[in-house]
Amino acid sequence: MKIDINNTFKNFNTPLTAPAYPVPTYKFVNREYLNIIYRTDMEALRAAVPEPLEIKDPLVKFEVMWMPDVSGLGAYTEAGQVIPVQFNGEDGDYVHSMYVDNFPAIASGRELTAYPKKWGAPKLYIDSDTLVGTLDYGSLRVATATMGFKHFEMDKEQAKQEICRPTFMLKLATDYEGNLRLCDLVRTQITDITVKGAWSGPARLQLFEHALAPLADLPVREIVSASHILTDLTLSPATPVYNYLEQK
Repeated sequence: MKIDINNTFKNFNTPLTAPAYPVPTYKFVNREYLNIIYRTDMEALRAAVPEPLEIKDPLVKFEVMWMPDVSGLGAYTEAGQVIPVQFNGEDGDYVHSMYVDNFPAIASGRELTAYPKKWGAPKLYIDSDTLVGTLDYGSLRVATATMGFKHFEMDKEQAKQEICRPTFMLKLATDYEGNLRLCDLVRTQITDITVKGAWSGPARLQLFEHALAPLADLPVREIVSASHILTDLTLSPATPVYNYLEQK
């Protein structure tokens, strides 16, 4: 088969004749967040966050997101941890871990951007008067988050600022001999968003030890705040802001 590079590689991914995901842009309708910010151990954070990102406070955000309507990707749920950081004086979040139940979302997130996604089984649902977020890895529970359902209305502008913080990630790729070919710190930021509703309330979070889903390596010491946010939004592309190979 003769390959027309100009046409064939518009897909950006394999399999060649049945790509794993469509070309962006990805639009999300009724994307729903459960966010719990908690205090953890500073030494544990320092072991997890790469330089030149700076940690000002020992905080982590555990998030569960239910996405019922995503253009090109379908419906899926995602959970993970992000860490508040600074880069060149700008406040943002470093994406530490993401567990997703949809392969096209995993493949596109890892290949097109730098989202650290791997397979997991997160859920977000209402149990009587409680919003519940869970994460299973294989057959084992690794996280359980609970929040009082819609106890207090949140200012929508405050919710927008929470979702639209700059996001930093590591983009890694190797050559055929296993040597690093690409090692960048990248930045992205959601700018196209509509907040449909936002609430806060009492919350709790349990993290359970697991060798391959080590969320509990950033232990919960104190719950700082919790939010439940419903949005429509569009993901923005990522741009490199720091090249580790050049610095080396």
